[in-house]
Amino acid sequence: MNLSFRGLVNRPMHNITGAAFLVATFSIASRLLGVVRDHILAGRFGAGESLDIYFAAFRVPDFIFNLLVLGALSAGFIPVFSEMIKKAENGPEDKEKLIRLASNVFNALMILLLILSVVGIIFAEPLTRFVAPGLSPEAQIQVAALTRIMFLSPLFLGMSGVLGGILQSYKRFFIYSLSPIFYNLGIIAGALFLEPVLGLTGLAWGVVLGAFLHFAVQVPAVIQLGFNYRLVLDFADSGLRQIARMMGPRTLTLAISQVNLLAMTILASTLEPGSLTIFNFANNLQSFPLGVFGISFAVAAFPFLSENAYRIEELKNRFSSTIRQILFFIIPTSVLLITLRAQLIRVIYGSGNFDWNDTILTMNTLGFFALSLFAQATIPLLVRVFYARRDSWTPFLLSMASVALNIFLAYVLRDYFGVAGLALAFSIASIFNFMCLWLWLYYKVGSLDLDKIFISVTKFAAAAIGAGAMVQLLKIAIWPFIDMTTYIGVIWQLVVAGFGGLGTYILLCYVLRSEELMAAIAAFRRKLPLKKAKLGDQSEARGL
Repeated sequence: MNLSFRGLVNRPMHNITGAAFLVATFSIASRLLGVVRDHILAGRFGAGESLDIYFAAFRVPDFIFNLLVLGALSAGFIPVFSEMIKKAENGPEDKEKLIRLASNVFNALMILLLILSVVGIIFAEPLTRFVAPGLSPEAQIQVAALTRIMFLSPLFLGMSGVLGGILQSYKRFFIYSLSPIFYNLGIIAGALFLEPVLGLTGLAWGVVLGAFLHFAVQVPAVIQLGFNYRLVLDFADSGLRQIARMMGPRTLTLAISQVNLLAMTILASTLEPGSLTIFNFANNLQSFPLGVFGISFAVAAFPFLSENAYRIEELKNRFSSTIRQILFFIIPTSVLLITLRAQLIRVIYGSGNFDWNDTILTMNTLGFFALSLFAQATIPLLVRVFYARRDSWTPFLLSMASVALNIFLAYVLRDYFGVAGLALAFSIASIFNFMCLWLWLYYKVGSLDLDKIFISVTKFAAAAIGAGAMVQLLKIAIWPFIDMTTYIGVIWQLVVAGFGGLGTYILLCYVLRSEELMAAIAAFRRKLPLKKAKLGDQSEARGL
């Protein structure tokens, strides 16, 4: 048992399906903890000013983390580090170069994050007035106080990001996938144990605790790979300079994305109290399948895409099989989210101070978000194909156009739909971004196996429509036998209709001979960490 666990932790994953399955499994666990976290917050505070303060305080520290850490790692560190690993002969000199590069990136990133965090702590109050202009002056003071505490989290997440980049480059996905679970555990601990004593400040310290745990859990795995920290800071290092050049456009892309979130926060703060909370709760719910089926496959595929970026046929095959697997999962998920959104929201958030009006607003917002799940789930894969081919400018320019569209539409639609209008604007802009990325990639790479993708998507769509119809029938059929005014009654309707819809989807995909269904079943049977298997192209799938 101990040997099995060690093998699970230390063995590299050499196929996309296996790596994605592992990442997705832990993503589900992490997202479930996120649901527990939001359930606790909703029950305790409801959709009101208190949680608006908490979510507003998140925005600027999260902006810094996404801008620098994700920009450096997703666009630069992993491709450069993976290439160095591939070229290395695993001799002492080669390993020392890898250690020095990792330490150099670690130190440079920490200095930059430390400077920005100090500046953020000093200027927290004017930043708060900019980010949440619609909140009361008293609430803005609280936001600033929480923001100062949360500025510690980018430091820990930055260190964790470098360690995670090393583990991903070596295809060690187990511990990397485990770290978000610890992040959510820290936040839950803050909500359960610190908030009753410290108030909203306890929630902020819970975020810092979660960030520390996210970092700490990865340290042993990186040390086991032979990476010991070096006190080195060399801005002239060719590897560091290459990463910096590649992360520039990616950082700008993320800056545009974060500006988009800032704009949504600003607009939501000007609506009725609780709108920012509702927007975040609905976004968190739709992010669950995105994390499981979109990001998991994107994370797992990136090292493989980087290795085969200029082998056109191999790149096309991997891209095609991966995007088909993502859509196999995300299309029925979209249908289930739309048809069962009221039940989901009542079960997850509908307790304590979260009332029926909050439920309706969140339900409408989630429905608009779900319209673009297919685009949101596949954009991470599309973007990583560009990054693998050392092109980070194109995603930046297209992202800038889509965010401009989103902000314009959100400004207009909020007057008609309130907070739900922000989600509708987001969906329209996401679909626009997806279409632009796809067309440009098609232009640069050529045929993307479009015929096969179209056939598969047609099968998924037909099966998902059948599943949606079954959900609606079961909701009506079970109604006379349960009390929908009770929590248990809502759960029963959700479970029966949900599993009925899911079973219908699987059955119809089987009848339609969906290749992706067979690949998913094969991956599940293998339980990949326990057994190594080489897969053909038809089962190399991924999907967060």
